[in-house]
Amino acid sequence: MGDHGESAALLAGLSGALTEFGHRLMARVYYADTDFSGVVYHARYLEFLERGRSDYLRLIGVHHTELADGKHGEKIVWVVRRMEIDFRIPARIDDILTVDTRTRDISGARIFMAQQLKRGDEVLVEAKVEAAIIGENGRPRRFPREWVAAFMPRVR
Repeated sequence: MGDHGESAALLAGLSGALTEFGHRLMARVYYADTDFSGVVYHARYLEFLERGRSDYLRLIGVHHTELADGKHGEKIVWVVRRMEIDFRIPARIDDILTVDTRTRDISGARIFMAQQLKRGDEVLVEAKVEAAIIGENGRPRRFPREWVAAFMPRVR
């Protein structure tokens, strides 16, 4: 069967989109995301948030595989240092969620992000995330200068 251009259209929306505040990703809740009560299992929200952060990085040109391969001079990886989560309203199977990610601040090797999971205009989960980049020796590495401008939102 021929592709007829479908692959390009599908890939275009796969990573969400950069926005004036940061990044937005849409995701559907599947059966595997829910617990026995039919709502999203609390640990699955971490996965939705991770997808939002990972695709945000990808779209601004920071690729996990390139970092791990040492493209920037040494092998570096992202780590989540701290996370604060407020679960407000549960999501349910077949819900379409919006994952909004924005950078609040960058300080040395650390980045502070704010994330929201929404169903329509309804905020379901809010998270504050502190992440860092570390080298092979496990020590923090400063954010490259060129990343700072890419991560900082155009509006606050």
